[in-house]
Amino acid sequence: MTIEDDILRCFQVLDCGKSLGPQDIAKQISAEDWRNALASVKKAALGLARNGQIEILRKGKPVDPNAPIKGVIRYRLPIGS
Repeated sequence: MTIEDDILRCFQVLDCGKSLGPQDIAKQISAEDWRNALASVKKAALGLARNGQIEILRKGKPVDPNAPIKGVIRYRLPIGS
């Protein structure tokens, strides 16, 4: 099981269109040591976004995963998937 699998599994319980923050995912993956898992979650999520499996949101709008991303972000499954 990879961290990418863990990230995608977090979305299975969400309603369509709902999003999660990177810290929410890290806490689900490693509740006691989530701060250390956060960097791995962000890196893996970026790869998933570049493959079109999830979207990265900034201020509620999808952003290009190939562009520099700063500030507060959230993730969601692409609408219609």
